[in-house]
Amino acid sequence: MKQLVLKVHPKDNVLVALSDLKAGQTVVYQGINYTLIDDIDAKHKFYIADMNTGDEVFMYGTLVGKIQFPVRAGVRMTTDNLKHAAAPYEFRPYHYTWQAPDISKFEGRTFNGYHRADGKVGTANYWLFIPTVFCENRNLDVIREALHNELGYAVTDKYKNYTQTLVEAFKNGVDISSLNAPLSFEGIKADRPFKNIDGIKFLNHQGGCGGIRQDAAVLSKLLAAYADHPNVAGVTVLSLGCQNLQVQDFKTDLLERNPSFDKPLYIFEQQQSQSEENMIALAIKKTFEGLVEANKIERQLAPLSKMNVGVKCGGSDGFSGISANPAVGYCSDLLVGLGATVLLAEFPELCGAEQDIIDRTIEEADARKFMQLMGAYSQAAENAGSGFHMNPSPGNIKDGLITDAIKSNGAAKKGGSSPVVAVLDYTEPSIKNGLNLVCTPGNDVEATTGKAASGATLILFTTGLGTPTGNPVCPVIKVATNNELANRMSDIIDINTGAVIEGEKTIEEMGEDILEYCIKAASGEVIPKSVLLNQDDFIPWKRGVSL
Repeated sequence: MKQLVLKVHPKDNVLVALSDLKAGQTVVYQGINYTLIDDIDAKHKFYIADMNTGDEVFMYGTLVGKIQFPVRAGVRMTTDNLKHAAAPYEFRPYHYTWQAPDISKFEGRTFNGYHRADGKVGTANYWLFIPTVFCENRNLDVIREALHNELGYAVTDKYKNYTQTLVEAFKNGVDISSLNAPLSFEGIKADRPFKNIDGIKFLNHQGGCGGIRQDAAVLSKLLAAYADHPNVAGVTVLSLGCQNLQVQDFKTDLLERNPSFDKPLYIFEQQQSQSEENMIALAIKKTFEGLVEANKIERQLAPLSKMNVGVKCGGSDGFSGISANPAVGYCSDLLVGLGATVLLAEFPELCGAEQDIIDRTIEEADARKFMQLMGAYSQAAENAGSGFHMNPSPGNIKDGLITDAIKSNGAAKKGGSSPVVAVLDYTEPSIKNGLNLVCTPGNDVEATTGKAASGATLILFTTGLGTPTGNPVCPVIKVATNNELANRMSDIIDINTGAVIEGEKTIEEMGEDILEYCIKAASGEVIPKSVLLNQDDFIPWKRGVSL
């Protein structure tokens, strides 16, 4: 029989409902009866003892909030009776020992990737268009229409055809209410001329000029990181000429990041061109020549230690920290045990989990760097009249994430339990195998944008509510926390961990399944839904207050 409730950690004084429960219902957990005073929807929590104002509430074994007024056992946790609280953190000498998982099932395994001259291995082979300033976005759109669509990388034909059907019906006086929308996705076109080019990607953005010079400087490092990304075969840059982010700044940052950068790099500056038409035509022609050469690169076998996987959650729910995130965390531990790299980011969603992370950090300098980044970030949010405590969205709260500390401690599970080998600021590259922390906002797109900049070649993205988020150069794999979501939004979900909630699979079994999918995705054997849908989200972080 399915378990109705769960205590995540022995120290917790709340239980999580795994199914909808009714007021007056008595549930049994580990031999103790609990009679509910309120209806408890699945994913929500109830208190297991009478509590008074100021009492501390624990979940995941750590402080997640304080009681606002007396409550009785069996009362539902809400934003009224509980407010965010998190334990203080500090650096302390701590000898962390890690029990690595059994990796015998994956030892000696390989994936089929694109090998680059610097020793990195990509999971895809993209051509990248970069504007140094927003003034060039329109020109990128023109080129996208000419190259991206004509070379078979567009996925909008079914909607165009549907619109044409509606137009014809309207002209002929047909009742359009009877015409159904397209329900199926045709997938990748078979007539792509470049079989080894997985896509042509465009980094439209709103930066490069105006604002403050520091924004342009950070953007330059971000664009350089994308140009140097292992999933990128070549780059075309469009510049206006007079903007804050000068081409030379971009080239300097690119060579500073990778002094041996040797990919094709074509740069066109509009204010030095004969005309806009001439510049666009030359950019298309030169890029086409580059595509011919890049198409000669083929996938080759690589050890799993060459994988670099970012872990992210978005549209989180009350099951995120129970099913999908721990399962991804176990996959993360498997990857670290195999010598690969894992990137955990979203600093506002590590609030309340800091001490555990600090204690797991190998080098004191990295631990103190993490504390400094977290402290500065938190202070900036408070200076703006906000704070990490305001991170949970209405959707998060509706589905059981009542405080940021609850959300954060569940989110941190994605990183598994391995030691932290490095702490990276925004755009810093990951150069050490193992678990790396990357300073980014919790915002889905800003976070995935930052993970790719630090070198992630795949991103595991858990979700309980559903989100289509993707990335231009790094395939994003969606992992659902529950069966209902996986069935309802099957067009965007790749992996379903609902079997954990139903008691049909263990966290470990699910984590192994996720790694198997990663190996296939890294080899091009399966294409994540976000890639099929061309969900190419890219938002540079301007280092302002973004949660």
